[in-house]
Amino acid sequence: MNPLVPEFLADYLPTLIQLSYLLAAVLFILGLKRLSSPATARTGNRLAALGMLIGVAVTLFDHEIVSFRYIVAGILIGSVIGAILARKVKMTSMPELVSMFNGFGGIASALVASGEYFRIAPAVFAVQELAAMSISLLIGTMTFTGSLVAFSKLRGIIGGSPIIYPGYKIVHTLLFVIFLVAAVLFFMDAGNAYLFLVLAVIAFLLGILLVLPIGGADMPVVISLLNSLTGLAASATGFVLHNNLLIISGTLVGAAGLILTLIMCKAMNRPLFNVLFGAFGGDGVDAGAPGAATGKTVKEVTASDLAVMAAYARRVVIVPGYGLAVAQAQHIVREVADLLEARKVDVRYGIHPVAGRMPGHMNVLLAEANVPYPQLFDMDEINNEFPKTDLVLVIGANDVVNPDARHNTSSPIYGMPILNVDQAQNVVIFKRSLNVGYAGIDNQLFYADNSYMFFGDAKKSLESLQKALKEL
Repeated sequence: MNPLVPEFLADYLPTLIQLSYLLAAVLFILGLKRLSSPATARTGNRLAALGMLIGVAVTLFDHEIVSFRYIVAGILIGSVIGAILARKVKMTSMPELVSMFNGFGGIASALVASGEYFRIAPAVFAVQELAAMSISLLIGTMTFTGSLVAFSKLRGIIGGSPIIYPGYKIVHTLLFVIFLVAAVLFFMDAGNAYLFLVLAVIAFLLGILLVLPIGGADMPVVISLLNSLTGLAASATGFVLHNNLLIISGTLVGAAGLILTLIMCKAMNRPLFNVLFGAFGGDGVDAGAPGAATGKTVKEVTASDLAVMAAYARRVVIVPGYGLAVAQAQHIVREVADLLEARKVDVRYGIHPVAGRMPGHMNVLLAEANVPYPQLFDMDEINNEFPKTDLVLVIGANDVVNPDARHNTSSPIYGMPILNVDQAQNVVIFKRSLNVGYAGIDNQLFYADNSYMFFGDAKKSLESLQKALKEL
C-alpha cells in the first residue's frame, strides 16, 4: 500500500487513479479542440497543460517513483525553465524552439522505453511489448536527431539547402532493412543488450540522414511531421508501460500532427514522399543589393507614394511572410493598419498555410501584436477578394505569392495553391532584394505591370510608411 494514501482511500485508489487519467485525457481533447481557433488557443493550451500536470503527478504517485518533494521540485524547475523560454525566445526563433520540443519529447519516450528494458528482466516481456519498445526507440531517437538537424537548419548553423550525396536513398532503405532484421533478432533474443544498442545507433543515424536532404522550403512540413512522430513514440512507450494516458495522449498528438502535415502538403501541392525525399528548395537567404533578372525590370515605390496609394484605397490586404518575422515588424504593421482604418480603409490579412517556418507561425506572430482575429483570413477565404482589392502589401513573403505556381508548368512549384495577389489592382512587395526564396526560383510577381518593389528592411520600410501616412 502507498504510504502517502490514507487508509480509508486505499480501496478506492485504483479507481481514483483511472478517473484522474480519464480527466487528463478529456482535458487533452478539449485543449486540442480549442487550439483550432486563434481566439480560443490560449485557453486550449492551458487546459492541455493542466491535463499534463495531472497525468504526470498521478503517474509518479501511482508508481511510487519519487516522493512528493521531488515531484514538486521537478514541477518548479520545469516551470521556471518554461517561463524563461517563453519570455526570452523571440518569435523568429519559435520554429527552432518547437523543433527542440519535438526532439526532447521523442528522446524522452525512447529513454523511458530503454529504461524499462534495462530495469526489468528481458524474458518478462511479451513479443508485442518488445515490438512497442523497438518502435518507441526507433521513432523517438529518429525524432531527436532529426529535430537537431532541423534546428541547425533553421538556426543557420548548417545551410538550409538540401544536403545530398549519391545513393542517399539507397542508404536510407538499407538502414531501415538492417533495423528490421536487427529488431527480429532482438525479439528472438531479448536478453542480448548489444542488439538493443544496434537498434539505437541505427535510429540515431536515420534521424540525421532523413532530415539532411530536406530543404528550407519544407521546414513547416518537417516540424509538423516531427511533432506527429513525437506523439507516436509516446504512444508506443505507453504500451510498454501499460499506461493508458500515455497511449491516449500520444495518439492524439500523433494524429493531430499527421493531419496538420497532410494539410501542409496539400497547401504545397506536394505528396509527403516528395517532401521527404525530393531534396527541394534552398536557403531562402534574402540579402544583398537589389537586382533584376537578366532582361527584366522592376518598378520601385517610395514611402510617400505608397502612403497616398494606401490612404485612398478602399481595401488593403496585408500578406505577411517570414521576412516580417525576421524584421520583428509585426507591431509596426499593426500600427500602419490602425492609421489606415482611421481613414476608413478596409484592412485585412491574407495568411498562407505554409507562410513562415512552422505551422501557424504568422497567426501567432500577428496575435502577439494584438491584430484583431476577425481581420485574419486564410488562403481560401481571401483569394476571392483580391480582384476587389485596391492594394496588397506583401511583406517578406515570396514563394506563396509567385504566379509561376499557376502558369508555368515547368516550375517546381507549379500547382501549389498560392495567394492570388497579382489579381489586385496594385501590389507592393516589401523585400530586401530580388533574391530567391526557399523554393530557389525567381518570383515573376516582381516584374508584373501592377507590382512595385519597396526595397529594405521590412520594419524600417513600414516605419517610413507610417511616417508618410501621418504627414498626409
